[in-house]
Amino acid sequence: MRTADPDRHRDRPGLRADRAVATAPSLLSGQRGPRIPLRHGEGAKHHLTSLQGLVALSLDALSSVAYGPEAIALVLVAAGSAAVGYTLPVTLAIAGLLILLVTSYCQVIAAYPDGGGSYAVAKQNLGPKVSLLAAAALIVDYVLTVAVSLAAGAASLASAFPALGSHLLGTCLVGLAVLTALNLYGIADSARVLALPTLLFIVSIFGVIVVGLARAHPAAVVGTAMPLPGYEALSVLLILKAFSSGCSALTGVEAIANGVPMFREPRVRRAQRTELMLGGLLGTMLVGMALLIRRDDVTPRADVTILAQLTAGAYGTGWLYYAANIIVTLALGLAANTSFGGLPVLMSLLAKDHRLPHLFSLRSERPVHRYGVVAVAVLAAVLLIAVDAQTHRLIPLFAIGVFTGFTISQTGLVRHWMRLRPEKWAGKALLNGVGAVATTVAALVLLTTKFTEGAWVVLVAVPLLMLLFTWVEGYYTKVGIALGFGQPQPAPHRPDPASRLVIVPLSPASAISTISERAISTALAFGGEIVAVVVSDAPGELDGLRAGWDRWNPGARLQVLDSPSHTVVGPIVEYVRRQEADGRWIAVVIPRIEPPHPRYRLLHTQRDLLLAAALRDHTDAVVCFLPFRIPD
Repeated sequence: MRTADPDRHRDRPGLRADRAVATAPSLLSGQRGPRIPLRHGEGAKHHLTSLQGLVALSLDALSSVAYGPEAIALVLVAAGSAAVGYTLPVTLAIAGLLILLVTSYCQVIAAYPDGGGSYAVAKQNLGPKVSLLAAAALIVDYVLTVAVSLAAGAASLASAFPALGSHLLGTCLVGLAVLTALNLYGIADSARVLALPTLLFIVSIFGVIVVGLARAHPAAVVGTAMPLPGYEALSVLLILKAFSSGCSALTGVEAIANGVPMFREPRVRRAQRTELMLGGLLGTMLVGMALLIRRDDVTPRADVTILAQLTAGAYGTGWLYYAANIIVTLALGLAANTSFGGLPVLMSLLAKDHRLPHLFSLRSERPVHRYGVVAVAVLAAVLLIAVDAQTHRLIPLFAIGVFTGFTISQTGLVRHWMRLRPEKWAGKALLNGVGAVATTVAALVLLTTKFTEGAWVVLVAVPLLMLLFTWVEGYYTKVGIALGFGQPQPAPHRPDPASRLVIVPLSPASAISTISERAISTALAFGGEIVAVVVSDAPGELDGLRAGWDRWNPGARLQVLDSPSHTVVGPIVEYVRRQEADGRWIAVVIPRIEPPHPRYRLLHTQRDLLLAAALRDHTDAVVCFLPFRIPD
């Protein structure tokens, strides 16, 4: 793909050089050389189109209609069944916030096409500390997205198949393993796998809305009626609480802005188109379901979700009802794929900024940050095990992180427009300012109302992540200073061959043999002085070895070390340390017998491994293994 992409072969200098050599004669002759085949992971087909991006990065947000409206109703029902009718105006307010967020993230995509979302915005406009807060909040939200989606999917599946009720954790871990494998294979490939379930989910939800609104009354009622509390008066605080709970349906809106680098060229246009499609679909679904809830006076019932009630009202309780519930279950489980698409990209950006280990910036042959994918899977598995895959224990934590990111992103864009002042910047800044206020209110209400239900965990996890970023950045800064990166350095001294000493440890039995010949030949390639070291507890008995060595004269001096304690490793390490004390550069070439089959390994001494470990721990010598393979 993308002939103009300078990062295409960033991690492949060997291939870049090979291509240059292969095409040089063709360039000189004016002819095109043979086309070098691309590896898997290169080429346009391995990056996302707009529709594939909608599938791979939006299922989390779209599937949130399964619990967003219900979260609103569960809060409002505290004021009685009549108060549930206010689900519609609350949903309309959430839809308005959705419009602000979608518009804002389209601006983020254009301004920051390298991805990163609120982290990239904060880093440039709000300073390093706020960018650390944004990154930590996003990581918490992404991991929670995986855990919540899998837990909700497992619970929904258990509702249809009660036998799975006692195996929720196992079901979640199996689903997590499948998603991890898909994403390790490649994000574009996983998008293809998710295409059909996503399409079925969208069709199913719109079918429920259209058919349900077309009916004069519900086709069927499912679930068991339960007494409604009605102990709390309908108040502004209760409305705000319902609004903040319903905003859980907006999680995932930022994933497209975080994953812009995964799109095909033109990346910005494709990512913006995907963001707009997500906003249109999600807003329509939320409002449509709220209309049904208000018209049919749907209230929470035992043993079923509100979405299941709406599905039964539209389709009845026949096969369409069960099919729709299975599709919703599958969509909830696969919604976790959003985090597998967005979080590894964010972690790679943090690694490039020296705030996470650099291995997170590496990509495999496929366009996949595999260390990031594995990290997402491990963290989500730990969280699921900690809460025993209980959705209700995860929901209080769910939206706080993402709303923190929303607020930072909106505020950062206000600073961005005020600093650059492009055409019509005032309107853009006003739009982002309104969005920042709205998301801040939602985050504060959510935090205060859910604090004792588990939201305090986020207040602990986010600062700990920020401390981790700071510690990693401090270490890399120390390494950079030690290595002289970015600092003027005097020219180093010319290497002095006379200061080199290459040591070849040999046993008395193999001192004059084929393996010692090969080891000394290898040592001679280093240049400098070559010493073959033999350790013996009775050096006086090696006169024959000395005489044979003198006759052989391989170009290396023989050094016999005394070892009264019958050890081999200690005397060699001590000898190397004495040579280092004289300011010499030391290399140790250790011959190592490689048997034809692993089962023979135990028949050979492991002294070579022990010696190498001791040299690395107690000296600065360069340790080299020389394999000597025994034929089968």
